[in-house]
Amino acid sequence: MVLLRRTVRPRHLLLAAMLALLLFFWLPQGGERDCGSAGQPCLKSLRQKAAPPLVAAEAPSLIKECPGQSFQAKLLLQYLKLSLSDADDVLLEPYLQSWDQLLKFMKSLGTLISLFSGKVTEKVVVIQELSLKHSAKDHGKRSPLTPASFGLKTGAYRSLRSMVEAELKEGVVDYSRRSDSGCRTLLRLHRSLLWLKLMLEGLAKGPDADGQFKTPGELCRDAYIVALAPHHPWVLRQAAEFVFLALPERQYFLQLVCVQTQQEAAPILQIIINALELVHTQTQRILAQHDMLELP
Repeated sequence: MVLLRRTVRPRHLLLAAMLALLLFFWLPQGGERDCGSAGQPCLKSLRQKAAPPLVAAEAPSLIKECPGQSFQAKLLLQYLKLSLSDADDVLLEPYLQSWDQLLKFMKSLGTLISLFSGKVTEKVVVIQELSLKHSAKDHGKRSPLTPASFGLKTGAYRSLRSMVEAELKEGVVDYSRRSDSGCRTLLRLHRSLLWLKLMLEGLAKGPDADGQFKTPGELCRDAYIVALAPHHPWVLRQAAEFVFLALPERQYFLQLVCVQTQQEAAPILQIIINALELVHTQTQRILAQHDMLELP
């Protein structure tokens, strides 16, 4: 088992971060009015880049099973690839399984981030429950499908496109006020996926001109400013600043992908980033086609 060490932070800093995170959970997210405020870009304005292949030829030898930890980069890549099995669509079962691995990654970063990941878990559960409910409605009784599939193998919630079409047809997507639709819920996951992807991009980069690396806290903050801050009110943006101060050091992140040095980590992180980019781009395209990038 790999023993992972984190720098001990002062008690007052952790208490401040905890209070900030509680605010982060329970205050509602900002709507479109926050988009572009304080110089923050809107998600829909991000320029799409041509994504490289999902998994490079050297991936099988680079991405290994990491003993003694729950997060496995190899499984994450498998699920991300499966989610794009259908042309021009995103299959929801492997997409949510990808999030299962990403949540394990987040939870491994400590108690504060683990609490934040609880809100992401809730969003995954919402889509699973909506799928079960819709399957039961189609069958005229409780769905006979096993809990493991959550009705996601067939039916309205099999893919992103089928979910969008079904919810638009049923009128459950509201463009002017908050709703409990799967489309709105998945949009929140989509933004969080971008946050994680941008953070990993920062980890994969080399040092600056002075030979210094940015800390994981700084990288998470930079990614947050682009991906999530435009959709949060001022108080949440300020609260998030404290949370990032409690993140472990860079070496801890490297060990999560079973490496010890930045040189070893860079190609592995790039493979993961490429896979996340493809899924994010496909999801972004489908949501944009239905004008769903700013659902309140």
